Amino acid sequence: MLLYRITKAEYADKLVASGFRNRWNEDGEFVIYTSESRSLACLENLVHRSHSGNDTLFRTMVIFIPDELPILHIQEQNLPKNWREGFCSACLKLGQKWYSENRYPLLTVPTSVIPNEYNYLLNAHHPSFKRIELVSTEDFLFDSRFG
Repeated sequence: MLLYRITKAEYADKLVASGFRNRWNEDGEFVIYTSESRSLACLENLVHRSHSGNDTLFRTMVIFIPDELPILHIQEQNLPKNWREGFCSACLKLGQKWYSENRYPLLTVPTSVIPNEYNYLLNAHHPSFKRIELVSTEDFLFDSRFG
């Protein structure tokens, strides 16, 4: 399986997690957020960057996940009705549980941006993480109409 991440060019040369808090992880938990398609990675990037400059050099990271790696799936029907609206303690608790148990190298979560599409979280501290590969990076330019 291939997954995608769009990031500033300076961070696109290796798979590294910042350890910063996000919807599904707490500070100090090393998680890399990826998407199932380039277009979803683009939309995720746009909503989280707050229009902080489309003229910066960006790259698309293409990430290979071996088929035999186990994945924990979170279904939208198991989340509270308002999970898409900003901070969601239920999302954070589920992500923390996945990370701390360290049973699965990947977690599939519904995206708050597009219904019925998914992001994949990679646990950079899982023993199987070393089997996940950055296979290429590609130039990426945001369409100027994004503003």
